[in-house]
Amino acid sequence: GHSGPDAATWPWPSLFPPQPSLPPDFVEALRAVVGAPNVSTATAVREQHGHDESMHPCAPPDVVVWPQAVGQVQELAALCHRCRVPMVPFGTGTGLEGGVNAVQGGVCFDLSRMDAIAELSLEDFSVTVEPGVTRKALNKHLRGTGLWFPVDPGADASLCGMAATGASGTNAVRYGTMRPNVLNLRVVLPDGRLLHTAGPGRQPRKRAAGYDLTSLFVGSEGTLGFLTQATLRLHPLPEATAATVASFPSVGAAVACTVQVLQAAVPVARIEFLDEVMADACGRFSGMGLPAAATLLLELHGSRHSLAEQQQQMEEIVRHNGGSGLAWAQGLEEREQLWSMRHNAWYAALALRPGCQGYSTDVCVPISRLPDVVVETKQDLQASSITGPMVGHVGDGNFHCLLIFNSQDPEEAQRIHAFTQRLGRRALAAGGTCTGEHGVGLGKRALLQEELGQEGLDTLRSIKAALDPHNLMNPGKVL
Repeated sequence: GHSGPDAATWPWPSLFPPQPSLPPDFVEALRAVVGAPNVSTATAVREQHGHDESMHPCAPPDVVVWPQAVGQVQELAALCHRCRVPMVPFGTGTGLEGGVNAVQGGVCFDLSRMDAIAELSLEDFSVTVEPGVTRKALNKHLRGTGLWFPVDPGADASLCGMAATGASGTNAVRYGTMRPNVLNLRVVLPDGRLLHTAGPGRQPRKRAAGYDLTSLFVGSEGTLGFLTQATLRLHPLPEATAATVASFPSVGAAVACTVQVLQAAVPVARIEFLDEVMADACGRFSGMGLPAAATLLLELHGSRHSLAEQQQQMEEIVRHNGGSGLAWAQGLEEREQLWSMRHNAWYAALALRPGCQGYSTDVCVPISRLPDVVVETKQDLQASSITGPMVGHVGDGNFHCLLIFNSQDPEEAQRIHAFTQRLGRRALAAGGTCTGEHGVGLGKRALLQEELGQEGLDTLRSIKAALDPHNLMNPGKVL
């Protein structure tokens, strides 16, 4: 069950009028397309599909459908379009911004049963996946090929869902976010037509042919169409990998170290920051025992020969910035222990206040501004008496405060909301963005307006109106 707050206590109310119920015989028409077992109006099923892992209150759809093939998605979309019924795409439900909440009811399209992996080409470094394929499932499928897909948000998310939110993770500093790793998308448009964003069956490594439709749909959060297949760019597995943990006297020293590592062109694959609260919590939660200090987790990918040289270079830069404690983990088991500790940061943070909920912020700023923004944010957390350990993809200037609070306490919920707005504006003032990887969803629409300015927002609205004139695709999100 979902233990999220009701709309009364959470300060991001659903500002949406109640929707008319579905037209008569509409559910029958859905059953005619996909078969009765693939349509559900059961309360439990609808509620399960009415929320993600964010703090936004559950907003269930009126009905859930499970299409098995792209032709069915097209038929269902055409039907919804004709009857003017809202449509919400659903992958794994692991989003963090309320992207699947059916705030105007309608039909939730659960695409998890479309799970084909096709067209794997080892020479072209590409593969196509449907929405039911998660990142872990793809990498399992690639085992033994010498290739992998590196983009790694914490959750084992749907790869098409990751494209829809413009996701990234700890590897982005080396391999990029979803955006450069998606070569083509097969999209069902709101009226049921089929669009291949780079043309049917194409996967060139680069193209300069017309508007970049693929990039338009990456990060569109279900508001422009259904991503029913993605052609992804794969990467060769590195021959050798080494990881280490270093503790620093201050946040500033850890960030200065990061900048110098990047300036020295050390091909670092992951460079993750934990503040002293997070380092202590992660160390205790995983039983690894980390000093309660500003901490960097670093990983290098390369050949065995180049790695030794890079490790030495890295050690010098760390020492130069007052860092300590560099023991290199080269075995798979040791490294996996280190990264599982990092990937469990969310649970380690929740363990600081048992029985409470969490909300993750997601600002991203130019790296030169990172130390100031982090220090100001820490002061703000203390002044507001908020528990909010920090963790960050520091090589990208992207960091998260994991805000742990009692959502049933209206006063505390209001304090958290005010803090997130201040943090978003602090990032914007530093030349950054209100969201590096989670997306806009329901909670950041006002910040998006400030980030883009009126002209930017008008342009987004024009694109939305051109592709979805009746505002049926995931209404109430982004804009």
